[in-house]
Amino acid sequence: MTTIAKERQGALQSLLGQTRQLSFWAEHAAPIGLVALVIVFSILSPSFLTFGNIRAMLVAAAILVILAVAQAFVITTGGIDLSISATMTFGAVGFGIAWQAGLGFVPAALIAVLAALIIGILNGLLIAKGKVTDFIVTLGTLSMATGLALIVSDGKPITVNSSELLTLTSGSIGPFGYPIILAAIVGLAGWFVMFRTRFGLHIQAVGGSEESAVANGVSAVKVRIAVYLICAGLAGLASLLLVARVGAAEPAINTAYLLNAIAAVVLGGVSLTGGKAKIVGPIIGALLLTALTNGLTLLGVSQFYQPLAVGLVVVLAALLTRYQKK
Repeated sequence: MTTIAKERQGALQSLLGQTRQLSFWAEHAAPIGLVALVIVFSILSPSFLTFGNIRAMLVAAAILVILAVAQAFVITTGGIDLSISATMTFGAVGFGIAWQAGLGFVPAALIAVLAALIIGILNGLLIAKGKVTDFIVTLGTLSMATGLALIVSDGKPITVNSSELLTLTSGSIGPFGYPIILAAIVGLAGWFVMFRTRFGLHIQAVGGSEESAVANGVSAVKVRIAVYLICAGLAGLASLLLVARVGAAEPAINTAYLLNAIAAVVLGGVSLTGGKAKIVGPIIGALLLTALTNGLTLLGVSQFYQPLAVGLVVVLAALLTRYQKK
C-alpha cells in the first residue's frame, strides 16, 4: 500500500472514529440536519427539490440569514439581543414613515437603518457602560422599540408602493434573486470581519475571557457596543427586505424572527457562553429552519404544528451543545 493510500485510509478511519462521538454531531448539527431534511422532504414531496421551490426557500431565508449573522456577533461575546426583531420592525416603520413623507428610496432606507441603530447604541451603552444584564436591557428595548413603532405608525400598516422595493423583491442576477445576493454579501462580510480582522479576534477574545482580553489591551466596552451596533444595523438592513416582502411597513412585531435567529445560531454551533465564533454555521442553521417550515407546508402540515417542530429541533441542538469541543 502506497503512502498516499495509507494516509487516506488513516483519515477515513479518523473520520469514522469521530462520528462515534457526540461532539462530532454537536459540531455539525446544522449541515447534517439540513442534508437529512432535504433527503426526507424530497422523498415525501416531489416538488421540494424543484428549482422554483429552492429559489423560493432561499428568498424566504434571506431575512433570517441576515438576522442570524447579526445575532452571531452578539452571542460570540457571550451576550444576546432579544430586541432584534423589534429593532427590525422599528426600522421598517421608519422606512414607511419616510416614504410616506415623500422621501425617496435611498433616504428612506438610510432612515430605516438609523432608526435601528438607535436601539443598537442604547443596548450597547446600557450593557457595556451601564453594566446592566443583556437579557434585561434587550428585553426592555424590545418593548420600547415595539411601542415606538406602534406610536409613530398609529398602530396601522403603512403601505409602500416603491418600484425599488419591487425590484428588490422580484429582481435577480441569473438564477439568484436580490434578497439571496444581499444575504450572501452579509454572510461573506460577516465571515471576513469575524475571522480576517483584528476586530473579529477581539470579539472572540472578549467572549472567551473578558478579563484576559482587557489584560491584553482589548477594550471590552468598545467591542460590546460595536457588536450591538452591528446587530442593530443588520436588523435595519433586514427591515428593507421585510417591507419589500410584505409590501407594507407592519408595526406589529414578528417574534418568530427573534426565536428563529437565536435558534439558527444555536444550530450553527455558536456557544451561548461566548468565545466560539461561527458564521457559516448560523447561515446553514437559518437555511435548515426555512427548509423545515417549507417542507412541512408542502406536506400540508398545519401551521400550528410548525413552531412545535422548530422548537424540538432547537432543544435537540441545545442539548448537543453540551458536547461541543471547547
